[in-house]
Amino acid sequence: MTSGTNRIMDEFAKLMTDAAGAAQGVRKEIETAFNAQAERWLNTMDVVKREEFEAVREMAIKARDENEALLARVAALEAKLAAKTK
Repeated sequence: MTSGTNRIMDEFAKLMTDAAGAAQGVRKEIETAFNAQAERWLNTMDVVKREEFEAVREMAIKARDENEALLARVAALEAKLAAKTK
């Protein structure tokens, strides 16, 4: 009788293991579908990715710094020109 009970328990354990594997597969499938749908939704909203935002931000910082340097050079040249015309 003990071998029959052990066999039932083994079969039950196998069934639970298979069910857990199937549930995990379903979970992965749902995650994949959700991520794909979320990406499609974000693409329709014209939302930029973080990497693209950071790249444009760095370009803007560099352009601002160059602009400030050019403004300082123009101011110095204008002062020099004003000193020569006097």
